[in-house]
Parts: sequence; structure tokens; C-alpha cells
Amino acid sequence: MSAPADRPDSFRSDRPRGDRSAGRGDAPRGDRYDRPAPRGDRPAGGGFRGDRPGGGRAGADRRGGRPRPAVDLPRYVAYQAIAAVHRDDAYANLVLPSILREEGLTGRDAAFATELTYGTLRHTGTLDAILTDAAGRDVERIDPPVRDALRLGAYQLLHTRVPAHAAVSSTVDLVRTVGPGATGFANAVLREVSGRDADAWVAKLAPPMETDPIGHLALAYSHPQWIVRAFNDALGGDLGETTRLLIEDNERPPVHLCARPGLADPVELADEVGGAPGAFSPYAVYLSGGAPGDLPALAQGRAHVQDEGSQLVAHALAQAPLDGPDGRWLDLCAGPGGKSGLLGALAAQRDARLTAVEVSEHRARLVAQATRGLPVNVLHTDGRTVGADPKLPEGHFDRVLVDAPCTGLGSLRRRPESRWRRQPSDLPPLTRLQRELLTAALRAARPGGLVAYVTCSPHTVETHVTVTEAARRAGVPADFVDARTLLPAGMPGLGDGPTVQLWPHRHGTDAMFLAVLRRG
Repeated sequence: MSAPADRPDSFRSDRPRGDRSAGRGDAPRGDRYDRPAPRGDRPAGGGFRGDRPGGGRAGADRRGGRPRPAVDLPRYVAYQAIAAVHRDDAYANLVLPSILREEGLTGRDAAFATELTYGTLRHTGTLDAILTDAAGRDVERIDPPVRDALRLGAYQLLHTRVPAHAAVSSTVDLVRTVGPGATGFANAVLREVSGRDADAWVAKLAPPMETDPIGHLALAYSHPQWIVRAFNDALGGDLGETTRLLIEDNERPPVHLCARPGLADPVELADEVGGAPGAFSPYAVYLSGGAPGDLPALAQGRAHVQDEGSQLVAHALAQAPLDGPDGRWLDLCAGPGGKSGLLGALAAQRDARLTAVEVSEHRARLVAQATRGLPVNVLHTDGRTVGADPKLPEGHFDRVLVDAPCTGLGSLRRRPESRWRRQPSDLPPLTRLQRELLTAALRAARPGGLVAYVTCSPHTVETHVTVTEAARRAGVPADFVDARTLLPAGMPGLGDGPTVQLWPHRHGTDAMFLAVLRRG
């Protein structure tokens, strides 16, 4: 399908990079324990079926037989994905690729649908505030299908180079398809939205920066206030740096590949995939575009998709100096298997063996798939059973990784819907689980052994507070190792130690936290 005539070649207003988040990974890590799995991978009623409310324009699509929607296919695909996220609690990185495959969308059309999906989800909070003002009613009072269509239209008006007339008319066509009877309302609301640009809407609706900086940044950069406050606290109250982080959170992140040591050379892999070697991790390759799942290196197990920050924290544990035996490694929270894959490849080079523990049966299977052919033993059990499970004895392991379930606030650029799903009330059960897992890890390590505690969150309650409390309650002596010395020399912005917090705006990684402890 060719690009619609009303869509310019450069449909983004900022960077020309395509959103390469689609197709990455699994649900945020904390969801293994405290949420049900998302429903399915397609919106109910998806596809262009004749019984869809509102019908569709006459004519069949290129695969024949089914009526076309009354809007071009990329926009309708984006709508389906957005609706699935809001209606079915789906994850965009899982649902969008399946819709793209089903509808046969590739190339520029797939890139446009991906941009609309992820951009709309990232900016939902600000778009809702604008739509509430433009509609003269709370956005929650708008019928959900119409509300999602309006979000999609408002995003095009305010954040892309799609001409206003095309954004309005295509959205009205979409509303005619998904919410018959609301076309006049949608037209009026979008014309009101189009009367101001994004900056002018922020100037009208956001509280003043001088009197309410957190509220202003939350609306201006579309993050919940509690998350903005948590970021600002973790950055020492530096509002300028907090702003840079929020801006980076709203950019499309590149795909990072991990060239598995002993199986792939990162420079050769970069040449093979048309990418570039990473800035910090010795295994990282930055992918310039395309669908990583189609790469032969991934199918052959020579590489996997993994954020460079995740590579760095696993590498830090593997490279930390250790006296005595070094053959028994443990990943206490292994799913979906990225860090286990890297650790397993490193273990193979050093005659070590990794035990990978995962509490979720589905994710344990993913770990087994990710580590096939490596010296990795996958256990489907709860990591907190150290000492009670004979396969997890106390004082046994030389190196232990605790990649703890967390809020996932460090990967919001890759999982835009997570910023709207997480709540402060999620923290108490998660931090309790984090402490219990880290305590179990310290018990699992032998005297002199190493434990790396990792979270993909910069929230201080999930990082410094959890580590301090767990070390105090573990019942075994433990001392901090300066984690900065375990990362590449010259890497900027690592703070005062002994722990390390990585940041998207400083390092181009997810906001990974690392603490390394040595059991006494």
C-alpha cells in the first residue's frame, strides 16, 4: 500500500527516526507478580470485517473479500492498537506487531502506524487535558472508541507534519467507522484543537513553572505528577535535568542488540545488520532501523534484543573481581531471559554454569528458549525459596543477579502505556518483594560471593531504600562494592557511588539502577 496522499514524507515534527520500540520484549517485570497477563494480542473485533460498527467504505482490501475502513489503513491499525491498550490492558509492543502482520502493513506505512501508536500513547495525558478543554467536557465522559480516535487525531495535529485538514478529515472518517453519530462532535473538537499549536496549549493549560514546577512539567511533557516528582527526587531536585529526562522519555528509542560473547563479534554484527557498535557495552549494537525479529543473528541465537543498560549491569556482575571458586552463577529473577542469555554466554567462556530462576511458567519457557545451547539450568520456582528448595541452597553461589520486579519507570520511553498504568499504590507490594528477593540472594551467595541488585526504575524507594533495608535484614554480613569501577572507564554521570544510576538523557540507556554487594 502506498503512502496516503495527505501524509508528507517527513511525518514527524522532530527526529526522522522511526519508532523502533515495537516488537521488544515482554510485559514490565513487576507484572509477573502483581498483575494478570494482558488479554490476547488483538483487539476484540479487530480486522476489517463487515459487521464492524459503522461499516466501511465500499471496496475490498488488497487481500480481497473484506470491506475497507473509511480511513487509510495505517491510521486504522494505529487506532486498533491504541484501543487494545486502553480496552484490553494490552501492551503496545506486543499487540502492534501482530496487527501489522495481520494487515500486511510494511515499510513506510508500518512506520507511520507505529509512530502514531507510540506517539499517541506517550502523549495521552496532555492530549486528554487538551481534548477536555476543547470538548467542554471531561475526556472520561466521551465514548471510549471516539475518545481514542480523538487522541489519535489530536496527536497528528500537534506533534506531526500531517496537514491539519488531513488530520481532521481522516479522524472524522475514523469516528464515522468506530462511533457512528459522533462525527459532528469530533469535527468540532478537532477544529478547536487545531486552533493552537502544542506550545500554546501548554501555555494555556499548564500551571506556572514558577509556582508549580512539577505540575507544569507533568502537563508539558505528558507524565503523571507522581512520576515527575520521583524523577526529580532521584535527580537531586534538578528541574533542568528532570526536564531533559522527560523530553528523552518522549523520544523514540533505538533498538539495542546484544552480540553474545563467543557467538558474535559486535563490529561484525553491526556490519551484518547495518547498525553501529554501542557507545559503552562491549556487546552492544545500535540498530538503525527495520524489524529486529527478522534478523538471522537473532534466529540463530548469536544475538538478542537488549537495552545497553541491561547489558552493562549484567557485564558488571560478571566482571567484578572475585576470590575463590567462580563456577556457580545464579539469576534469581530471570524472565524473559535477556540477562540470562548474556550471562550464560559469558559463563560458557569461563567453564561456569548459570541457574536461572523464574516464578512465571510462561516466562520460564521464554528463558529456556533464550538460553538454548548455553550452560543454563532453568528452574520454574520462586526465588524467595532459597534454603527451602534443595536446588537453591544457601551459601552456594559465586555470583548472583537480582533483576528485581519493579515499576518499570526506567523504561517508559519503550513502554509508553506504563506511565498511565502505574500508581504510587504499586510501590509497597513491589518494594516488599524486592527486599525479600535481595535478602534471598544474599543468603544464596557464598561467603565472599557477589550479589548484583538491579531495577529498571530510578525511584529511590525501589533503589537505595530497598538495598539498604534488605542488607540490614538479610541476617548475613554484606559490604557494598563500588559499582562505578565495574562500568566502562570514562563513562560519564555515574555519581558518587557506590551504587550507579543510568539515565536515558545521560547515557542513552534505560534508567537502570545497579548495586553490587559482597557477602562477608
